[in-house]
Amino acid sequence: MPEQQEKNGMVPREVVAGARGRTLIFYGRLLDLIVIALIFVMLLTLLGALAGLIYDFAVAVSTLRAAAAVQGFTHVHDLVESLGQGLVVDVLSTFVLIELFRTFTDYLEFHRLRLRVLAEVGIVFVLREMFIGLYAHRMDSPVLLAIAALLAVLVAARVAAVQFPPRHNGV
Repeated sequence: MPEQQEKNGMVPREVVAGARGRTLIFYGRLLDLIVIALIFVMLLTLLGALAGLIYDFAVAVSTLRAAAAVQGFTHVHDLVESLGQGLVVDVLSTFVLIELFRTFTDYLEFHRLRLRVLAEVGIVFVLREMFIGLYAHRMDSPVLLAIAALLAVLVAARVAAVQFPPRHNGV
């Protein structure tokens, strides 16, 4: 029974009483403090990304108004495309930060990294790169096929993680 408890990440009561147990408890608490600090940093980063996104949007709107008033609507299309591309990159990057933030909070809750969550982070990151490349018209077909294959592997890993969750309590 103690071997099974150690396999599941639980420390048997006999071990907790000794020096090894105290060391494991200290290690667990220290790891929790580090993850909490990382979550705080990620929260500040996420708030900064949101503030930057709002600022970039306000600048884009004011730039478009000024350009429309001065140049008319003939040259505004190129300006809209360049400003829109920056906003798309910012929004997609914010989604990646949200997924990374969720990974840290998930680790703090369950004390392990779950394959499902890691696959979701990878999927969001790969989709971000694919959307940015497609939006900028700089992605050729071999790169697009490679990214699609990577995306298929990540989706398969996520589906497998949901279909075959880890077993607990010797089941």
